[in-house]
Formats: sequence, C-alpha cells, structure tokens
Amino acid sequence: MSDRETRIAELGDRYLPDDALERFRERAAVYDRENTFFDEDLEELRALGYLTLFVPESHGGPGLSLFEVARLQQRLAATAPATALAVNMHLMTTGVAKALADRGDDSLTWVFDETMAGEIFAFGISEPGNDWVLQGSTTEAVPTPDGGYELTGVKIFTSLSPVWTRLIVHGAITPDDDGIAGPDADAPAEGELVYGFIDRRAPGITVSDQWDVLGMRASQSRATILDHVPMRPDRVSRIIPAGRHPDLLTFAITSNFQLLIAAVYAGVAARALEIGAAALKKRRSAKAGTSFAEVPETRARLADAHLDYQAVPAMIDAYARDFDDLVDHGAGWPLRLVAARIKAAEVARSAAEIALMSTGGSGFDNAHEASRLYRDATAGLFHPPSADAARPMYAAALLDD
Repeated sequence: MSDRETRIAELGDRYLPDDALERFRERAAVYDRENTFFDEDLEELRALGYLTLFVPESHGGPGLSLFEVARLQQRLAATAPATALAVNMHLMTTGVAKALADRGDDSLTWVFDETMAGEIFAFGISEPGNDWVLQGSTTEAVPTPDGGYELTGVKIFTSLSPVWTRLIVHGAITPDDDGIAGPDADAPAEGELVYGFIDRRAPGITVSDQWDVLGMRASQSRATILDHVPMRPDRVSRIIPAGRHPDLLTFAITSNFQLLIAAVYAGVAARALEIGAAALKKRRSAKAGTSFAEVPETRARLADAHLDYQAVPAMIDAYARDFDDLVDHGAGWPLRLVAARIKAAEVARSAAEIALMSTGGSGFDNAHEASRLYRDATAGLFHPPSADAARPMYAAALLDD
C-alpha cells in the first residue's frame, strides 16, 4: 500500500469508523422510509470532526485536501447516500474557502472560524429555470445604503434545510427587463452578480415544507424563499460580471461542487456493485443448477457495470489531485470537472439498476437497500449542468476556433 493509500485508510478509521458507518446504514433506511432529516448522523459526524475537514490547521482543523475529502465522501456515500449528499453542501463551502486561501485569497477565512464555532453552511445557488447557474441569477439583489444588499428570489434544492445557519447565495444586481441576468443559454448574460452569505436569523427567509421526493430523502433539500433578505456588507464576497467571466470564487465553487458530488455517486455505484455481487452469489438458478454468480449472462452484466465504474474514481482522484496541486488546466478545467460528475452519476444509475436486477424480485421491495440506492441514484439527473446543457461545451472544445 502506498503512503497516500495508507493515509486515506487512517483518515477513514478516524473520521468514518466502521461502527459509525454501520449505524449510518441502519438509519439510512429509516430516514428514507419516514422522510426525515439525518439528525443523528449529523451529530455523530460533528462529534467526529467531519464538518471541519477542510479547515486548515492554523484555524484548528485538520486541513485535508480535496483529494482526501473526496475519498472520505465516497466511503460515506456507500453507506448513507443522502447524508453524504447533504453534508457535501457544508463541505463545499469550507472547501471553497480553503481553495481561495491556498491561492492567496483570504477573503473567506472567516468561514473557518465560524465552522470551528459550530456554524453549518449550505448552498443557495440553484434557482427555478436558471440554466446559467453560477453565471446568472433570477434572484434580485438591491443595494442598500450600508454597502450590503437585499435579496428577493427562490433558491431550490437547498440541502441541510432544517439546520443550516449560513447560506451562500448570489443575485443579479442589474437584471434585464425579465429580472434575469442572462435569460437563456444563448443570449449573453448582462449586468453584475453579487455573491455572499446570509444568516439564518435574518428576516425574510422562508423554508418550504415541501419535500416528498423519489430519492435522497434524508437530505431534506427544500426550497428557500428570500423576501428582501439582508446580506450584510461584511458578508459580501464578490461582485462579478454576469456571463462567462472567469473568477477564482466561481472556479472554486465549480471544482468543489462537481468533484464532491461526483464522489457521492461514485460511492453509490461502489455499494450497488457490492449488493449486486452478493445477490448473485446468494440466489440459485433452477435452470443452471448453480448460483446466479456462475450464470454467464448475469456475470457479464455485472462485469460491464464494474468496467464502467473503474474510470470514475480514477477521474475524481486525478482531477482532485491536480486541483490541490494548483495545476493550471485553463479552459480545460470545466471539461474535466463536469465530466467527472456526469459520468459518476451515469455509472451510479446503471450500477444501481444492475444491482436491482441482480437481487431478483426481493430488491423491488421498498425496504431493500437496492431499491433505495436505485432511487437515490436518480437524483444525479438534477445536478447542474445537465448532460444536455454540457454538450455544447464539449462540442465547442473540438469544433469551434
């Protein structure tokens, strides 16, 4: 075992010990069935120091790299996907602060101190109909005399809804006539965007009570409605042009988001393959007189899924290491980051389907882990950008001068 793999194993034992993972797996079924938040998991993860993984040693944390956290997230997701997906949103924010600090930008180091003080961060970026995502916003940001902003709009899929205390958000300062900075994928985005943080105790915040979804139920990723919510001047992080304009903050967000989301679905795929293999070994074929593990067709199906899976953790490892090492891929970064997340989600869905097929009729029961993994994997369809939205980027990289 290499020194790097030895360290990963040690980090797993420290932050995600086997006994805790067993409890997470048992509770995952309950959270899914009852459509409840993962309160017990969160408290255990907090006690284990998991929420401080990215906090540098200088601020009291372990200062782990993106490579290391992505590996841990794969381990957690193989046990409790919804818990891992939701915790990602907190980890991403602290990861963004670390990425900026590693590159000489200390504007978000206060995030480390608040994390160590117990604050929980979440992401309020996704909006209904906004396929510009980071490059535009349907949320209106009105400047206030003190240098802050008031935000009005709707943020969707806000994971950690029951517990977040700080939410990173963006809004359009100079929206166009439709109230959107960049109304569609073809028109140029206009105006400026403000990025910053709002406090849960601020007036004007309403969290939707609607969350009865197909999978990833324990994440409780409800919509957050903002009605003239104040963003304090000292929590304004960036003013950037809307549209395709490079910025260190949006690069850090994209990198942490895409790779940590990819890690979750890589973990789902790995667990699905385990369940599929165990089911084939257990089930007997009346026709063949052997276990299904010896039937050529079922072996080939599982083998294909395993083959497809192999590339995904390798992509995550490689791109996370490059990010940690400050490798400059320039315009090639989005191609790498988005590919890792899309491919991880695709592999998770296909592996979960094959696991379901491998279990036979028993896996079709809602209480079976294969059934839950299959439903959890479908959430990978909804993380931005979608494959349809990403295709023009890949085509342009080859075809446009």
